[in-house]
Amino acid sequence: MPEGDTVYRTARLLRDALEGEVLTRSDFRVPAFATVDLAGERVDSVASRGKHLLIRVGDVSIHSHLKMEGSWEVYPVGARWRHPGFQARVVLATATVAAVGFQLGILEVVPRSDEERIVGYLGPDLLGADWDADEAVRRLAEHPDQPVAVALLDQRNLAGLGNAYANEICFVRGMLPTRPTKDADLPATVALAHRMIVANRDRAQRVTTGSTRRGESTWVYGRDGRPCLRCGTLIERSELGRTELEQRVTYFCPRCQT
Repeated sequence: MPEGDTVYRTARLLRDALEGEVLTRSDFRVPAFATVDLAGERVDSVASRGKHLLIRVGDVSIHSHLKMEGSWEVYPVGARWRHPGFQARVVLATATVAAVGFQLGILEVVPRSDEERIVGYLGPDLLGADWDADEAVRRLAEHPDQPVAVALLDQRNLAGLGNAYANEICFVRGMLPTRPTKDADLPATVALAHRMIVANRDRAQRVTTGSTRRGESTWVYGRDGRPCLRCGTLIERSELGRTELEQRVTYFCPRCQT
């Protein structure tokens, strides 16, 4: 699933293409909103909130979530798309460009007043202008017995981290993903999470090690069976979560993390 930095860059792409422009066409290819027509309306703003995107047009907000497979792409009007048309969920066109949302996990058009209902439950946004580290620490501390990786992934605690970051943060902090939150240095963990995601918000390739060499851009994530870049021990893979729906794959070095 895309992480908060991916959504942040997507919002910037859409902001540069659409913000302040008048839509010449809107085409919502989901049954619930197929009759919505925003042609003639101006795009007031585009914002990311954790992993959510909000495109504010007139009196409504277009809310989308990429989930696992989704993406937004911008093309010159009339240009050929890189994905088949049946994967498009929405097209927002201006006089010069078309922004197309492909395979979006969530797409809905709601009154602007409903934004709080959609994203109000989220914790502090790691890439938001109103980032509040103290509040993130407070929310994490409310779950003392929860595995720290699970707590970091809970968007109600802090918004924007996905599985890749949770695993990398645990490695850099030297703690197993299963360590109870009460035994973690939460201020240091939150500070690292913020530094790591901010460092990657403008990068096309996510890097947590400082190396862009093939196979070395992450410490543990996706590296099961390969030697730890720090000590040489083979990285292990496991699953964490109480139910099948909650389960997340974890990666860790059994020597560097305790």
